[in-house]
Amino acid sequence: MKTRSMSVLVVTLFLFAGVQAYAADANQSTTVKEKAEAEAPKPESSVTQHAIVIDGTRISYTATAGALIVNNDKDKPYASMGYVAYTKDGVTDPSQRPITFAYNGGPGSSSIWLHMGALGPRRIVTSDAEATPPPPYEVVDNGSSILDVTDLVMIDPVGTGFSKAVGKAKDKDFWGVDADIESMSRFIVEFVNENNRWNSPKYLLGESYGTTRSAGMVDYLQSKEGMQFNGVVLVSCAMDFQTIVDRGGSDLPFALYLPTYAAVALYQKALPEQPPDRDAFLDEVRAFALGEYTHALAQGNQLSAAEREKVLAKLHRYTGLSVEYLDRADLRVQEAQFTKELLRGKRETVGRLDARFVGFSFDQLGERASYDPQSTAIDGAFTAAFMDYLHRELKFGADKQYVTSASLWGKWDYKHRAPGSRFPQPVVNTAPDLAHALGTNPYLRVLALQGDYDLATPSLATDYVFWHMNLDPELASHITVDTFEAGHMMYLHEPSLKKFKAAVAAFVKATDRL
Repeated sequence: MKTRSMSVLVVTLFLFAGVQAYAADANQSTTVKEKAEAEAPKPESSVTQHAIVIDGTRISYTATAGALIVNNDKDKPYASMGYVAYTKDGVTDPSQRPITFAYNGGPGSSSIWLHMGALGPRRIVTSDAEATPPPPYEVVDNGSSILDVTDLVMIDPVGTGFSKAVGKAKDKDFWGVDADIESMSRFIVEFVNENNRWNSPKYLLGESYGTTRSAGMVDYLQSKEGMQFNGVVLVSCAMDFQTIVDRGGSDLPFALYLPTYAAVALYQKALPEQPPDRDAFLDEVRAFALGEYTHALAQGNQLSAAEREKVLAKLHRYTGLSVEYLDRADLRVQEAQFTKELLRGKRETVGRLDARFVGFSFDQLGERASYDPQSTAIDGAFTAAFMDYLHRELKFGADKQYVTSASLWGKWDYKHRAPGSRFPQPVVNTAPDLAHALGTNPYLRVLALQGDYDLATPSLATDYVFWHMNLDPELASHITVDTFEAGHMMYLHEPSLKKFKAAVAAFVKATDRL
């Protein structure tokens, strides 16, 4: 009897200990789960109400500044991506309202330039073709905003703005052509899901490297996500890097840059003789660049002395650079050399993004420009104006660090696998992606906007890329190119801003019901 009682006691104690252990494990699991949930990244947003008058019509709109959590292909959070969205109030059926996703380039640039310079309902006033004075800066209602024709979402890629990797991901995981295309596309899918915009007419609008991104994104979203687009707006095109980057051994960029050199030299009155007819002069230079000049470059050291002298004389007449300098350069002048040399006699450096801007040349013996006068003329103004607007009017981000520009060029992975290709490209070119997107969606339209004085993405390079996309005439006609007598950020020039708005608005109105 005693033995039986002891056995029952032992069993009871064992069971009690087991229950205690189970409870402890359960409590521990609950604690771990609660901790994980507490540490999980969460979306943030600040919603404010505003109104603006565009073309005589008052538009009430909602601004949402925030960060969206984006998941990877395993449905795990891997990025918190900052954005500012503008949506027109009073729209009962969002499927009838277009939406445009926009961003700048770099890679490493936030979206403040397009945001505060062209697209958003508020813009900063900067001096045209000269440095903007120090603060206080003037921020005004943007009567040239596209908010009257489309809702707008400004996106900051990871590593810029407030956007950053979360979970097990690292920022550097996003710094590459294909990784960037995927993460930006995933943001759009997430935004469309959360805001019920699947049936809205959709547009992508990117500038500079943002066009590299857009060409890849539109095909990614259509092919992999089933999200069809009405249009893509390419601002200052940079889809094919072999046309704009001198890698050594390729003569193509020199020929494609020449008409822009001529336009800049003409604007700066640096030519030996100012031509009476600007358009006829630039047409002449384009013909020379694609013909006689390309032929001369292709001959290399087999070029005859007589032909070399003829080409040197024309290059001098078209660029304003001395025959001696052009001869020492072996007929090949890089963009950074041109911006340094053109106005060397005045001790001035020409702007790269917009060659209407000039600045002081610090090193008179230097071979290349050490900075871009256009960038220094506006950077401080845009940064201060945007931060004030973001904190004071949109009421977001005062406790966070906003990265306007990050130096990611040297950290970027430029390998890209184009549609149907088994191997990565030796030089990034997303034009085949855009061609594939056009071919699989015959209703897709493309609008390309270029600046005459843009020494980062010259206009002839843009034409060349479109000419080599292997499209039949019908699909090729779905691409429209418009040029501006301004630079890379053509909207800094107020007459061009109005033209910019008119072109984008007409494009959206013509394509939102195809």
